[in-house]
Amino acid sequence: MTPLARLQQWFAARGWKPLPFQRRAWRHYLAGESGLIHTPTGSGKTLAAFGGPLLEALAEKAPSRSSGSRRRVARPLRVLWITPLRALATDTTRALAETADSLGLPWNVAQRTGDASARDKRLARGGKLDVLVTTPESLSLLLSYPDTAPMFGDLRCVVVDEWHELMGSKRGVQTQLALARLRRWSPRVRTWGLSATLGNLEDACRSLLPPGQPPRVLSAARPRPMRLETLLPADIVRFPWSGHLGLSQLAGVMDRVFSVRTTLLFTNTRAHAELWHQALASVWPEDFGTLALHHGSLDPALRQQAEAGLRDASLRCVVATSSLDLGVDFPSVDQVIQIGSPKGVARLLQRAGRARHRPGETGHVLCVPTHALELAEYAATRTAITEGVVETRHPPRLPLDVLAQHAVTLALGGGFEADALLAEVRTTHAFATLDTATWQRVLDFIVRGGDALEHYPEYRRVVRDADGVHRVHEKIVALRHRLSIGTIASDGNVSVKFMKGGGLGAVEETFLSRLRPGDRFRFAGRLLELVRLQDMTAYVRLVKQGDGVVPRWMGGRMPLSSRLAAQVLASLAGDRTSPEMRALGPLLAVQERLSRVPSPGELLVEQVKRRDGYHVFVYPFAGRRAHEGLAALMAWRWGQRHPNTFSLAANDLGFVMSAQLPVALDAYLLRELLAPLHLVEDLADGANLGELARRQFRGIARVAGLLPPSLPGRTPRSLRQLQASSGLLFDVLSQHDPGHLLLDLARREALEEDLQIADMEVLLVRLRDARVHLTSPTSLTPLAFPLWADGMRAHLSTEDWQARVRRAAEQLERRHAG
Repeated sequence: MTPLARLQQWFAARGWKPLPFQRRAWRHYLAGESGLIHTPTGSGKTLAAFGGPLLEALAEKAPSRSSGSRRRVARPLRVLWITPLRALATDTTRALAETADSLGLPWNVAQRTGDASARDKRLARGGKLDVLVTTPESLSLLLSYPDTAPMFGDLRCVVVDEWHELMGSKRGVQTQLALARLRRWSPRVRTWGLSATLGNLEDACRSLLPPGQPPRVLSAARPRPMRLETLLPADIVRFPWSGHLGLSQLAGVMDRVFSVRTTLLFTNTRAHAELWHQALASVWPEDFGTLALHHGSLDPALRQQAEAGLRDASLRCVVATSSLDLGVDFPSVDQVIQIGSPKGVARLLQRAGRARHRPGETGHVLCVPTHALELAEYAATRTAITEGVVETRHPPRLPLDVLAQHAVTLALGGGFEADALLAEVRTTHAFATLDTATWQRVLDFIVRGGDALEHYPEYRRVVRDADGVHRVHEKIVALRHRLSIGTIASDGNVSVKFMKGGGLGAVEETFLSRLRPGDRFRFAGRLLELVRLQDMTAYVRLVKQGDGVVPRWMGGRMPLSSRLAAQVLASLAGDRTSPEMRALGPLLAVQERLSRVPSPGELLVEQVKRRDGYHVFVYPFAGRRAHEGLAALMAWRWGQRHPNTFSLAANDLGFVMSAQLPVALDAYLLRELLAPLHLVEDLADGANLGELARRQFRGIARVAGLLPPSLPGRTPRSLRQLQASSGLLFDVLSQHDPGHLLLDLARREALEEDLQIADMEVLLVRLRDARVHLTSPTSLTPLAFPLWADGMRAHLSTEDWQARVRRAAEQLERRHAG
């Protein structure tokens, strides 16, 4: 029987049939080609990528299991599978092992991640694996050992799973650099990326492959059918504010949860996951063991329990965040519920694909609004899905902190010659344009720390030996570097443990530092009492009854993608026959009566005078991050012309500038304030680029190795200590080495990431050409009210803010009744 016939027989035994795109992937792999497989979630990407190596092994007539023990001498790895999530690594390892075993291939399949077992780590280091599943961080750690090269000497295939998740971040750059090293060791290795939701496919493929290779993208013939349903609230308030619906939808959510066997309920933040788990638990009619919680701050053992419950269908509902977004296969999940707006088409497609994760099944997601205007976002998302519109992601260019870390890694892993490594890293998409002078600055940094730090021995990590090879000699440098490999920041996290042992996970130090012994808080689905905080560990005891605050994590607010924001604008002005837009009818009618409902190609600006000040509301519909920068730019420019004090607030639809002194805006002045000319200079002043660069520097310094972690057995450094250390370094470099490559990188990232300078230029050109509508409503409008409410949040405590906003909303409702 031919290898293909054996594989087809294996498919048939499971009631499947190889799909055309899977067959194409196998053919291209066997022809020695690389590329990107882009198909919807649940359509068979894993088998499309793994089938080629399986057919290759079957054709080589690998020895059968009946020939004796599986134990054998070490030989090079055949398949390396890179995944962004440890949960996904566990699931993938199991799936690949079962497939190879069913086909009679005596392969050892194991994972090498932070959660891997001692056995798997031993097999990975000992060269006794055929297939290794790992993360970018664990792969880089392997590269730091001198005896790793033989393990990859005859590597046949590298699969990078969920490439869309990695490519737009420094983790993707870390992956690119590791792949360049693997290609040096095994020049004929084939690389295949897997992606489910991405707009710029050819760019994604190019960023994964070495230069000169054409971007071969394989897609399924038809996208997986997807149905979006909204749980409409009983009443739509016409003057909404952020989160005003929220848990009022609990009864409807419970009905839907108990209408099927297993549900995945997604929230956008860990804090909301804790709140929704608490709310469900308060009315849960079954055994509490059928309700679980899953997010990235929980202890791995707790996450694994939830994943196991999804696999064996013993759980009724799991409340999760993006920790379960990606391609973990849970065929038992019948339903996905999304709480709040997904803020992006790709994210919703990913989450919806977790339900009925079986080839041929139609995807479905139930959306639950927490804000009335999120109904427009759901309608826009449905339209985008129908039209096949998905956000693009752009890979970073020249992140020199990642390159410096990689260079030290290779100096540990046997050493490198500077010219050879320069040629190697130039084969990556991220560093294709790296010039010799910049490369020399990187070398200077890892060898002596640069001009300002060369007198401090701890910053002299790499030595150029007499043979011209750069190596690491100090054991303490090696230990600290291996402990800090990676680009994911985890600074300032405090471990949460029971007094009698057992960990629950970690929360941010800024939250716990406000609590005193005896205070209660909710975490990991439990009510806890703080006993003491010691050495970055919070010791707690379980409390059965009462109430407690929920931790807040930094970066919790998720901005609307610019693509979806534009679609929302089109939905407001276009067809209003969808259930969501019909429900928004009363709100939009009041907006039209007081001001105007904006349309594509125009810019709506509302000027409102109130007892609490003068407010200018601007609605570019470009997403919150763009609006924050645009508000800072306009306030700076306006203040230079007419001195004033502005407070700012932004959401995904627009922003508000609230002035202390009277202001008057006309179309001519508005054009001046929004002019693209001198954008970088004015934005740098208005948004305080220096302070933004200082904030960026801490992450950059950690990745580049200037803030090494605490050694095992010693007390971890607190967030305050890390901030102080990075701030001191920033000041020293600014004063004594202002051209340091990490300072330049911090400024560039502040412009590109915090201020989104490229998107801002495009936005200003669009607004320059837009029709301007200046209105002066007699009161706050439905679009303005949530912005005004967010502005009030900065001046009042939480309780006062909620009470005042609710009272203001009720007054407006009465005023505009009928």
